[in-house]
Amino acid sequence: MSCIPNSVCKLCRRENMKLFLKGERCFTDKCSFERRPYPPGQHGQSRLKFSEFALQLREKQKAKRYYGVGESQFRKYFSEADRLRGVTGTELLKLLETRMDNVIYSLGFASSRREARLLVKHNHFLVNGQKCNIPSANLQKGDVIEVREPSRTVNKIMAAVESVKKREIPAWLEADHGAFKGTVKDVPARENVTLPVEESMIVEYYSR
Repeated sequence: MSCIPNSVCKLCRRENMKLFLKGERCFTDKCSFERRPYPPGQHGQSRLKFSEFALQLREKQKAKRYYGVGESQFRKYFSEADRLRGVTGTELLKLLETRMDNVIYSLGFASSRREARLLVKHNHFLVNGQKCNIPSANLQKGDVIEVREPSRTVNKIMAAVESVKKREIPAWLEADHGAFKGTVKDVPARENVTLPVEESMIVEYYSR
C-alpha cells in the first residue's frame, strides 16, 4: 500500500483542492481545507509565482495523491499509458480510474480510496465471482463487483453505503446498493473523470 501521512488534510491544502482523503469528514464543516484554504507552512498565504516545472509537478502530485498511488507506481502507470494507443494523458487517467480501489470507492462501498484499499486487501470483495484482494488490479468493461456475503455487515461498508447519497456515482459505473453489487458498464471517458487536472502537464513533466 502507498505510504500516506496521517496529516492528509495538508495534502489537500498543498494542492489547493479537496482530494477527499478523509471520507465523511470532507463533507462536513470540520474539513481543514474549508477552514484554511491555503497551503500549509509559514509562507502558505504568500503570493508565489510558480515556474513551468513547478506547475507540472503540482499536477502530477495532485493526481498521484488523489488516487493514493506511490511515486514509482505512478511512473509505471505513465509508462504503460505511453505504450497504449490514444492520448497518453487520457490513457493514464483511464488506468487510474479503473483501479480496483478507486472503483470500490466510486461505487460507494468505501468512504475514501484509502479505506477502499484496506477493504480490498482484507478480502471483502468479489470480481466476477472470484476473490480479488489486489487494490491496483485494473477492471474491465463488464466486470461485476460484489461485496462478499459475510462482509455485508461490516460497519465501514454499511456506513459508506448509507452516506453515498452525498456523492454521485460515475456514469461508467452502475451500483445496486441493495444487492451490494456494482458493474463496470464501460471504459471511462475523459469527461467522466471528475479530478480537475491538466493531464497534458503530467505528460510534459515526464517528457522533459
